Amino acid sequence: MLLLAVDTATPAVTVALHDGSSVLAAESQVDARRHGELLLPAVDRVLSEAGAGLGAVTDVVVGVGPGPYTGLRVGLATALSFGSALGVPVHGLCTLDGLAYASGLEEPFVVATDARRKEVYWARYADARTRLGDPAVDRPADLAERVAGLPVVGAGAFLYPASFPDARAPEHQSAAALAGLAAELLAAGRGEDFLPPLPLYLRRPDAEVPKNYKVVTPK
Repeated sequence: MLLLAVDTATPAVTVALHDGSSVLAAESQVDARRHGELLLPAVDRVLSEAGAGLGAVTDVVVGVGPGPYTGLRVGLATALSFGSALGVPVHGLCTLDGLAYASGLEEPFVVATDARRKEVYWARYADARTRLGDPAVDRPADLAERVAGLPVVGAGAFLYPASFPDARAPEHQSAAALAGLAAELLAAGRGEDFLPPLPLYLRRPDAEVPKNYKVVTPK
């Protein structure tokens, strides 16, 4: 087994290579505006550090979000391209699940990432491996009472300390954690727990065609 994991659903452009037992190499860069520019060079460096060729990859793992429209699509398009070129399966995982897994918490908690527009993407967890319900998007102030007393993992907690006073690490997504979670699922034969490698948006993109837009076509 050689898992290549990528995630660009958050400002972190993150890549990891996992052999089913441990992480062989990993790299993360936090830059919300350069996902497309940074991802492929990071994949190349991670493969080089691990001394592995792309052709040795047996599975691709990708964070499907939730996340902003453009950044999220970079990772998914790249993962699907690798899967098609190599003829290997592409496994989707919720990005919030990667952060939850990396936290190592064995108590109830929440994961919250920046959704922009003064909102957060969030989900509730029973422990680091068990999500309770589907991810959602809400304003932090509207969540404060619902998650009161719970630790909150992720950048959303650090951005809105008034609503999430018990902020916990990690702040940013890690493909190493995503790969570790995927390796556990594959080893346990729990392939049904993977998601389709399709974007999980939760809301419409920021860029939209203006209302009353007049389409001009040649006659």
